[in-house]
Amino acid sequence: MLKNLSTMVKKFTFRGLMAPVFTAFNNDSAQSINLNVIPAYSKYLADANIMGILVQGTTGEGMSLTVDEREKLTESWAKACKTNKQCLMVQVGGTVLPDVIRLAKHAESLNVDALLCLPELFSKPKTVTELIEYLKLISEAAPNTPLFYYHLPLWTNVTINMADFLNAAYKKIPTLCGIKFTSTNLDEGTACLKAGDGSYVIFLGADQIMLGAFALGFDSAIATTFNMIPQKGQKIWEQFTKKNLEDAKCAQQTLTKSVDAIVKNGSWVSTMKTAMNILTPIQVGDVRPPLKRLSQSEKQEMMNDLKQLLH
Repeated sequence: MLKNLSTMVKKFTFRGLMAPVFTAFNNDSAQSINLNVIPAYSKYLADANIMGILVQGTTGEGMSLTVDEREKLTESWAKACKTNKQCLMVQVGGTVLPDVIRLAKHAESLNVDALLCLPELFSKPKTVTELIEYLKLISEAAPNTPLFYYHLPLWTNVTINMADFLNAAYKKIPTLCGIKFTSTNLDEGTACLKAGDGSYVIFLGADQIMLGAFALGFDSAIATTFNMIPQKGQKIWEQFTKKNLEDAKCAQQTLTKSVDAIVKNGSWVSTMKTAMNILTPIQVGDVRPPLKRLSQSEKQEMMNDLKQLLH
């Protein structure tokens, strides 16, 4: 946590592996959200020793949900995480500013552990100063809850250097605790670890480069594959910490091959959601349009590929 923060701001202590959970939809005409699956989903992850939960992120199709749906989802996950003693982070961005502020206030009222926020996606921040000013508004809406910025340049096209941002934002945003760094630029990521006198929490958001990131000093990750093959990410971390680098490398290679097999016939969220339905007892339904669903033949191909890789 940053130094000299207000005593009102909750301390963020979680480190380790966090799953960006899928939003389950019912198989009805409206694709209504399925809240009933959440208690079992939360327990399934806790049983797999995944004790961090991120809701409404990219994987969770947060930007495809109404504000009311997002609030109901947060309420259900807050209850489940309390039961299973999991850390809960809520992504509140990706919509118009008044709704972002509403979602931040709502999440804080539920005493969640942290907020994550995408940048403004239409009037995109082009400078460090613009990004700081935007996040200050979110911080003011939820002054007691640690805030993380969601760096996702490939999708948002906001390419501000994160080390520059973190150094400039140091002590200027009272609740800013760190970032989710969803980029393969590990030079920039490593610089983030040193920003603000090393006081920020930096979550890696890229499944395929976890071992390299751990070797450079990362100690936490938010990765979609923690949902359906959590043991692979855990093995990478465990073997790395034991200095069994060959075993860690082998686990990373298997995870990377699994990701390649999953995503080869579609977009990230569509394919990963399909893999969740194939590999686990937790059924999360299909993606919402405009995301494209996989065909039955594509699903069968994925099933066959994963059976060979993960037998």
